Amino acid sequence: MIAFLDASALIYLIESAEPFAQRVRAQFADLAKRHRTLAVAVSRLSWLECRVRPARNRELETLAAFDSFFALPDLLCVELTRDVVELATEIRIKHGLRTPDALQAASCLQLGAEHTFLTGDGGLRKVASLQVQLLR
Repeated sequence: MIAFLDASALIYLIESAEPFAQRVRAQFADLAKRHRTLAVAVSRLSWLECRVRPARNRELETLAAFDSFFALPDLLCVELTRDVVELATEIRIKHGLRTPDALQAASCLQLGAEHTFLTGDGGLRKVASLQVQLLR
Protein backbone atom coordinates (compact mmCIF):
# COMPACT_ATOMS: atom_id res chain seq x y z
CA MET A 1 0.00 0.00 0.00
CA ILE A 2 1.21 3.48 -0.89
CA ALA A 3 0.07 6.75 0.65
CA PHE A 4 0.51 9.48 -1.97
CA LEU A 5 0.63 12.95 -0.42
CA ASP A 6 -0.17 15.96 -2.54
CA ALA A 7 1.51 19.32 -2.00
CA SER A 8 -1.26 20.66 0.24
CA ALA A 9 -0.96 17.69 2.61
CA LEU A 10 2.82 18.15 2.75
CA ILE A 11 2.57 21.87 3.39
CA TYR A 12 0.09 21.30 6.23
CA LEU A 13 2.34 18.65 7.72
CA ILE A 14 5.77 20.25 7.39
CA GLU A 15 4.60 23.74 8.34
CA SER A 16 2.41 22.41 11.19
CA ALA A 17 -0.62 24.27 9.82
CA GLU A 18 -3.30 23.30 12.33
CA PRO A 19 -5.88 21.85 12.37
CA PHE A 20 -4.91 20.41 8.98
CA ALA A 21 -1.52 19.02 10.08
CA GLN A 22 -3.25 16.95 12.76
CA ARG A 23 -5.67 15.63 10.15
CA VAL A 24 -2.80 14.50 7.94
CA ARG A 25 -1.05 12.84 10.89
CA ALA A 26 -4.25 11.11 12.02
CA GLN A 27 -5.15 9.79 8.58
CA PHE A 28 -1.60 8.67 7.95
CA ALA A 29 -1.52 6.87 11.33
CA ASP A 30 -4.81 5.15 10.47
CA LEU A 31 -3.40 3.97 7.14
CA ALA A 32 -0.20 2.76 8.85
CA LYS A 33 -2.26 0.73 11.33
CA ARG A 34 -4.16 -1.00 8.54
CA HIS A 35 -1.13 -1.51 6.27
CA ARG A 36 2.04 -2.64 7.99
CA THR A 37 4.15 -2.06 4.89
CA LEU A 38 2.83 1.42 4.10
CA ALA A 39 5.07 3.41 1.77
CA VAL A 40 4.92 7.17 1.20
CA ALA A 41 5.04 8.76 -2.25
CA VAL A 42 5.02 12.26 -3.69
CA SER A 43 5.43 13.75 -7.13
CA ARG A 44 8.37 15.86 -8.25
CA LEU A 45 5.75 18.59 -8.82
CA SER A 46 5.09 18.66 -5.06
CA TRP A 47 8.74 19.39 -4.44
CA LEU A 48 8.41 22.49 -6.61
CA GLU A 49 5.06 23.55 -5.13
CA CYS A 50 6.29 23.18 -1.56
CA ARG A 51 9.50 25.15 -2.10
CA VAL A 52 8.15 28.24 -3.92
CA ARG A 53 6.70 30.27 -1.02
CA PRO A 54 9.50 29.66 1.49
CA ALA A 55 12.14 30.33 -1.18
CA ARG A 56 10.40 33.52 -2.31
CA ASN A 57 10.02 34.74 1.28
CA ARG A 58 13.52 33.62 2.28
CA GLU A 59 12.13 31.32 4.97
CA LEU A 60 15.28 29.23 5.10
CA GLU A 61 14.23 26.96 7.97
CA THR A 62 10.98 26.03 6.22
CA LEU A 63 12.81 25.51 2.95
CA ALA A 64 15.35 23.27 4.70
CA ALA A 65 12.51 21.28 6.33
CA PHE A 66 10.95 20.60 2.92
CA ASP A 67 14.29 19.71 1.38
CA SER A 68 14.99 17.30 4.26
CA PHE A 69 11.61 15.64 3.79
CA PHE A 70 12.15 15.21 0.04
CA ALA A 71 15.59 13.72 0.72
CA LEU A 72 14.23 10.91 2.93
CA PRO A 73 15.69 7.63 1.64
CA ASP A 74 12.42 5.66 1.78
CA LEU A 75 10.33 8.34 0.09
CA LEU A 76 9.04 7.36 -3.36
CA CYS A 77 9.24 10.32 -5.71
CA VAL A 78 7.34 10.02 -8.99
CA GLU A 79 9.14 11.91 -11.73
CA LEU A 80 7.25 13.89 -14.37
CA THR A 81 7.99 11.48 -17.18
CA ARG A 82 6.43 11.33 -20.63
CA ASP A 83 3.99 8.65 -19.36
CA VAL A 84 2.91 10.86 -16.45
CA VAL A 85 2.37 13.85 -18.75
CA GLU A 86 0.39 11.76 -21.26
CA LEU A 87 -1.86 10.37 -18.52
CA ALA A 88 -2.25 13.86 -17.01
CA THR A 89 -3.34 15.13 -20.43
CA GLU A 90 -6.04 12.46 -20.61
CA ILE A 91 -7.18 13.24 -17.06
CA ARG A 92 -7.29 16.97 -17.74
CA ILE A 93 -9.35 16.47 -20.91
CA LYS A 94 -11.75 13.94 -19.38
CA HIS A 95 -12.27 15.55 -15.97
CA GLY A 96 -11.47 19.23 -16.51
CA LEU A 97 -8.90 19.35 -13.71
CA ARG A 98 -6.27 22.07 -13.56
CA THR A 99 -2.88 21.02 -14.94
CA PRO A 100 -1.16 20.67 -11.52
CA ASP A 101 -4.04 18.52 -10.20
CA ALA A 102 -4.00 16.35 -13.33
CA LEU A 103 -0.23 15.88 -12.94
CA GLN A 104 -0.64 14.91 -9.28
CA ALA A 105 -3.39 12.41 -10.11
CA ALA A 106 -1.34 10.92 -12.95
CA SER A 107 1.73 10.66 -10.71
CA CYS A 108 -0.26 8.73 -8.13
CA LEU A 109 -1.82 6.45 -10.74
CA GLN A 110 1.64 5.58 -12.10
CA LEU A 111 2.22 3.72 -8.82
CA GLY A 112 -0.41 1.10 -9.65
CA ALA A 113 -3.58 -0.06 -7.96
CA GLU A 114 -2.35 0.04 -4.35
CA HIS A 115 -2.55 3.72 -3.57
CA THR A 116 -4.38 6.22 -1.43
CA PHE A 117 -4.23 9.86 -2.49
CA LEU A 118 -4.28 12.17 0.56
CA THR A 119 -5.49 15.64 -0.40
CA GLY A 120 -7.64 18.54 0.65
CA ASP A 121 -8.98 18.93 -2.90
CA GLY A 122 -12.34 17.22 -3.40
CA GLY A 123 -12.18 17.87 -7.14
CA LEU A 124 -9.77 14.97 -7.49
CA ARG A 125 -12.64 12.59 -6.69
CA LYS A 126 -13.71 13.03 -10.31
CA VAL A 127 -10.95 10.60 -11.29
CA ALA A 128 -12.72 7.28 -10.63
CA SER A 129 -9.57 5.13 -10.60
CA LEU A 130 -7.92 7.37 -7.99
CA GLN A 131 -8.54 6.34 -4.38
CA VAL A 132 -8.92 9.83 -2.88
CA GLN A 133 -8.94 10.26 0.88
CA LEU A 134 -9.92 13.82 1.76
CA LEU A 135 -8.28 15.46 4.74
CA ARG A 136 -11.19 15.86 7.12
